Amino acid sequence: MPIVAVDDTDSRERGMCTTYVATRIAERLADAGARIRRRLLVRLNPAVKHKTRGNAAVALHVSGVDAERATSVAVETVGEFAAAADPRTSPGVVVADRDVAGDPFDPTGSPVPDAVAAFGRRALRERLSVAEAVDTAERCGFRHAAVGSAGGADETESVAGRGRIGALAAVGAPAAFDDWTFERISYRELDRCGTRRDVDVESVFAAAEEGYPTVWDTVDREAGAAVCVPNAPGPILHGIRGDDAAACRAVAAGIDGEAVDRAATFLTNQGTDAHLAPGRIGDLRDGAGYRVAGAVAGAPETKRGGHVHVAVASDGAGDGSADGRETLRAVAFAPTDRFRDRVRALRPGDRVTLCGEHEVRSDAEGPEHTLKLEKLAVRDLVRTAPAVPTCPDCERSMSSAGRDQGYRCRDCGTSAPGKVEAPVERDIETGWYEVPPSARRHVAKPLVRGGFDAPTHPER
Repeated sequence: MPIVAVDDTDSRERGMCTTYVATRIAERLADAGARIRRRLLVRLNPAVKHKTRGNAAVALHVSGVDAERATSVAVETVGEFAAAADPRTSPGVVVADRDVAGDPFDPTGSPVPDAVAAFGRRALRERLSVAEAVDTAERCGFRHAAVGSAGGADETESVAGRGRIGALAAVGAPAAFDDWTFERISYRELDRCGTRRDVDVESVFAAAEEGYPTVWDTVDREAGAAVCVPNAPGPILHGIRGDDAAACRAVAAGIDGEAVDRAATFLTNQGTDAHLAPGRIGDLRDGAGYRVAGAVAGAPETKRGGHVHVAVASDGAGDGSADGRETLRAVAFAPTDRFRDRVRALRPGDRVTLCGEHEVRSDAEGPEHTLKLEKLAVRDLVRTAPAVPTCPDCERSMSSAGRDQGYRCRDCGTSAPGKVEAPVERDIETGWYEVPPSARRHVAKPLVRGGFDAPTHPER
């Protein structure tokens, strides 16, 4: 009863899709008498440089076929459908001969070895090597193969079959994560790939309204975009995500357009924030996702390209300045659209929790630390600001009485020792804010799913 996993079969330019390749593997295994017990779509570290847009691997839990036959079918199918002509595509297959008839999602009794579960967790937050994946697979007795790859070389990896990293992570995922959602993926006819998708957008919005909030990120209502319909030249017609498999299928069935050639429902770690780890400003790794707390240390700035930058200092007493503490530049990029207005509304001294990918770049002045924002929580807002005092008699603003001499009303002669705290109007409330659906990463958790520790302001 093997687990058959595959990754890195698609191309940014040539299209294809790992879920499609896995679906074809599943069909051929079924033709050979196997039963497909479940299909896992596992998103990996979104910061990996060589990824295609989604960075996903797929694992099939299969019964009724032995590991040797399953490996043969998987390798043959990947060789036929993967976009291996792209030198950056480096397909890999891993087959684990493990009994998945029980509950592989129970970490206390999972058939997945602890080392593979740990590898799966790390694959969401680190950059792993083919060498480690191969070593781990062989120590566990798993079959593995590099398929049709000339090397898949990039600046950090020159070993064929790089897809074995993601494939092994997908094997370990059930024991690695405890939050799962669903995606119903409908595929178009393969010879239509590269042509414009024929999807009735009005039917997408109507189906999305019917399924919300159980089904989410189908559309972006503010932008008027059908988020579930991709732009890439691959075989996916649309993908419907949500917390219930039947609800996802119902929304998919409500969409009109060109004929659906085949479809499959995947259990997935999408929409779970599985890539985010607790962190502290000043102690973050490059290329990993974090959730960090801090205090706004400067006024937000809108820079070239429409990106909004704001400095945030490590959590402490905080008075709106860095005060010698570690600082981080948080950025809401232009594609996050209206989310940038939330960042612009922040003021020095506001206390926040930030979520996103950490990146380190070095220049002549040293390393620059940036957090690419996916969501933020406003914990505490500055509600007052220093203001010139008002005369209690005539209610006019006082004037400076000289350096370090406070303020005096020229008409009434009243005085005040210094500025006073005056209330300020704020254009933002406390609670969680997120980027809109059209800018959301696959693995990022939408606020509508709930489970957050403060009021939420979901985008839809």
